[in-house]
Amino acid sequence: MSKPLFDRSSSRRDFLRKSSMGAAAVIAGISSASAQPKPVRAPVIAPVLGANDTVICGFIGVGGQGFNSHLLNVTNRNREGQPRHSVPLNAIGASACDLFSKRRDQAHAALESARQAAGREAKVSVYEDYRPILDNPDIDAVFIGTVDHWHKQIAIDAMDAGKHVYCEKPMTRYLMEGFEIHDKVLETGMKFQIGSQFCTEGKWHVAADLIRNNRIGPLVSCQDSYCRNTPIGEWNYYELEPELEPGKTIDWQKWLGPVADREFSAQHYHRWRKYYPYCAGILGDLLAHRIHPLLIATGAPEFPKRVCSVGNKKIGDSVFGPEDRDVTDNCQLLAEFPSGLCMTITGSSVNEQGLSQVIRGNEGTLYFSGSNLELRPERPFADLVDGESQENITPTASIPEHIADFFGAIRDDRQTNGNIDVAIKAQTIISMAEMSERLGEMLYFNAEDRTLHNGGGTVIEPISYGTLDKS
Repeated sequence: MSKPLFDRSSSRRDFLRKSSMGAAAVIAGISSASAQPKPVRAPVIAPVLGANDTVICGFIGVGGQGFNSHLLNVTNRNREGQPRHSVPLNAIGASACDLFSKRRDQAHAALESARQAAGREAKVSVYEDYRPILDNPDIDAVFIGTVDHWHKQIAIDAMDAGKHVYCEKPMTRYLMEGFEIHDKVLETGMKFQIGSQFCTEGKWHVAADLIRNNRIGPLVSCQDSYCRNTPIGEWNYYELEPELEPGKTIDWQKWLGPVADREFSAQHYHRWRKYYPYCAGILGDLLAHRIHPLLIATGAPEFPKRVCSVGNKKIGDSVFGPEDRDVTDNCQLLAEFPSGLCMTITGSSVNEQGLSQVIRGNEGTLYFSGSNLELRPERPFADLVDGESQENITPTASIPEHIADFFGAIRDDRQTNGNIDVAIKAQTIISMAEMSERLGEMLYFNAEDRTLHNGGGTVIEPISYGTLDKS
């Protein structure tokens, strides 16, 4: 008879699966306008630490991100079987699933190699469908690395099954799906981590402390960018694998899920970030990495009051033709918040010259460079505000550190850095920016009832599957 993964004592099991219930009430207080309905307060169960604090993980979607960033980092083994990083995680990769058989085979080999290296007797498992992973009582947490349009359903099913969730950014394909996840986190109390490692980068948390301590006065504006210059076209570097055959190695209809039925396309499968039915393009992919940490750095993340985004794909069309992609290859995002803070983020895949990272206050300004931060007083307040510099702030932007934060939140019954409050507010900005681009509107958001309207007060229904051509 094979041995269990480790001692599944009732105290440990109760802690890992139920310890978050009390945190739901804490999050509800932070997410005031969006916590509808608020969950019933549950008692906090004290952490159970020591030999039983290993987190058992399942991986749902093991393509590029799901395999390289999730599975290999959790098991801490690279493709050659050597340690991938030096961050202590105390976790086990037990199971994985993917609709593409080639990826299932790769995941099984990696999980089995890690199992043998650790000397564990319990077998690892891989599946085509994600539900057997959720049905496994040994698994504490799941990592979601699927296409964006599957995030919502898997996350909700996982939390209903008592699993903590690490979900790749963006949180969902469409806005109202994000609120469904948000409400499920509050209802179940499970831990949620959005998969942007910049949420755990130390400098943003140092900035948040300075801002909360009123070191730069009322916030005025913030700016950042994520710019690349990809001559072959962003995301065209993903290989079109010849093993992908509908009806044989991939269930195309299942992969489409809520997306309207369409003919099989290897381009759409491997390079799905280029197409609106599955993704918001660089808004949801690259710019998500800038929106989340800037919200954290404010010290008190807000829902946006209004959002505007303009962009186009003129260069991509001229080089590759208009059929190469739906999404823009450059965009400029503006967001205003109820406090008066204005956010500017530039995104590009056709020019790599970005904006400097800056947060401006009325009395001082924060400048960021690498892992360094500098506070400079504004000239009229030079006698009142002390300048300050901090260098080599840790941790840096590290996926293993971000995963460690997720596991630490499970063990210590605390919020994650990329918690649901940050995630839903970032998703609101991303989704409103996409709608602004595609509808040609500046959009306003009412956090009390989660409605959108234009400048004339006309209610705008959030886009979803089938709302627009190419959705």
